[in-house]
Amino acid sequence: MHGWKEKFLSQAGNEVLLKAVIQAIPTYTMSVFQLPKAVCKEINSMMSQFWWGHKENDSKMAWMSWEKLGIAKAKGGMGYRDLESFNMALLAKQGWRLLQYPDSLVAKVFQQKYYPQGTFLNVQLGRSPFTWRSIWNARALLNEGLI
Repeated sequence: MHGWKEKFLSQAGNEVLLKAVIQAIPTYTMSVFQLPKAVCKEINSMMSQFWWGHKENDSKMAWMSWEKLGIAKAKGGMGYRDLESFNMALLAKQGWRLLQYPDSLVAKVFQQKYYPQGTFLNVQLGRSPFTWRSIWNARALLNEGLI
């Protein structure tokens, strides 16, 4: 983002660039892996600096926190995604697919490997690769919605 010339874009152009490009780039990775919180905060910080007009050694005044800019437009914000929450939502969607489509290939493989006697919602973590651990961490969101 530092190489882009935000001074040549209008505020609307900056908004489109942030939403259509920057927030879309990590979407596939976030649907499979849980990104570290520090990485999500760093990306959010870079997006905030880009939005407010940050240059190499000079940053402009941020008139509103990034969290408030993440509120829906209808409620007074700009509708930017909080990447940490979006990451967990994408992983929870993968877990939801395991529950809704138990006959899919990935659901059958995960069931045989990680929970042959139980269900996705009540399985213990144990030793597991990063992909399964990431989806398992988002399980709490599904438990909240189902109970």
